[in-house]
Amino acid sequence: MDFELPNDQPLFSISAAAKLLDISVHTLRKYEREGLILPHKSEGNQRIYSKKDLERVSCIRNAIEEMKISINGIKTIYSLIPCWDIIGCSDADRENCESYNGHSGACWSYHHPGTTCESKDCRTCTVYKDNYKCSKVKNLIQNISR
Repeated sequence: MDFELPNDQPLFSISAAAKLLDISVHTLRKYEREGLILPHKSEGNQRIYSKKDLERVSCIRNAIEEMKISINGIKTIYSLIPCWDIIGCSDADRENCESYNGHSGACWSYHHPGTTCESKDCRTCTVYKDNYKCSKVKNLIQNISR
């Protein structure tokens, strides 16, 4: 049988993902605590990673190792993703949105009470799931002024 699995299909345990990325399990957990990644969770609450998740972590690792950007710097960059435009938030939503009004993390790292995103699963939101490549994040930020 020869078939291709979707890039967002959770396939890798945390230990397998860490091994593939040549990092520690502790590092993956830290990225999750810092709001940089949202791993899938199994029914037993075990973290499971997709190919997209691995690519996101590779982007993060490249920023840290090659570009010398700190985790707080990455969180600030993620905070610049114009989620309010992507989702189409109303002015009222923007007034109440920590992500729109803050700069300390990606929109998926905030709770969104009283907004359009309140009942959304950030893991399945287009803002998170479609922006796993460094180049996509850069393009989004570049297009803010256009």
